[in-house]
Amino acid sequence: MKKLALVGLLAVMSFWACSPSEEELLQAGIQKMDAQAWSEAESVFDQLLTLNPTNATALNAKGVALFQQGKIQEAIPVFDLAIQSDSTSYKPWFNRGNAKMEQEKYKEALADFNIATALDPSQTDILFNRGTALLNMEEYEDALLDFQAVIQVDPNQAEAFFRKGKAELGMSDPIHGIESLTQTVNLDSKNAEAYYLLGITKMSALGQKSEGCADLKMALSLGYQEAETWIKDFCEN
Repeated sequence: MKKLALVGLLAVMSFWACSPSEEELLQAGIQKMDAQAWSEAESVFDQLLTLNPTNATALNAKGVALFQQGKIQEAIPVFDLAIQSDSTSYKPWFNRGNAKMEQEKYKEALADFNIATALDPSQTDILFNRGTALLNMEEYEDALLDFQAVIQVDPNQAEAFFRKGKAELGMSDPIHGIESLTQTVNLDSKNAEAYYLLGITKMSALGQKSEGCADLKMALSLGYQEAETWIKDFCEN
């Protein structure tokens, strides 16, 4: 889950006789974003920014439009400018963290997520993405805390249980890892990697060959090819 924080609707009002105002351009850009017309949205926000180069909402929104087009390297300095214009909004910090995640700069992403969640602790998307950064850094205990916090708010979020399970396996805690992964597939029966991890963990940590093989075969049936080697080596004898 890499959700981006788009816009709040606070903008400075300014009017021209024959030209759209900042607010009108902002609304037009948002409409383009809603239609996923990212390039067109970028152009609209550029128009707005010629009128007011420090409009933090427009800068953040332009960064999101660039991000959605895969222009990660271009998006980051735009988020930088949004932060310079309004460092009290969590959104550009969060979005820049997501961009750094795409670049696999997990430590830098973590720093941005820490500021974003300090600015608005109620945003579980920040906690989820921060947990993901920590998981990639193999900081399993801290990652676990974030995923637990997400689950406390949304106990039906399969992906949070999945990553919680991965963190627990990273902490050499197969019992809780299996519990989390089982909850994952109960909520999302199409998560092939969860079945794969269940299978190898049941077999290697608990010696549950038949149960593990069943999970591995389910993973393979869902297209997780890594399961095939385990099945050939341990389930066909």
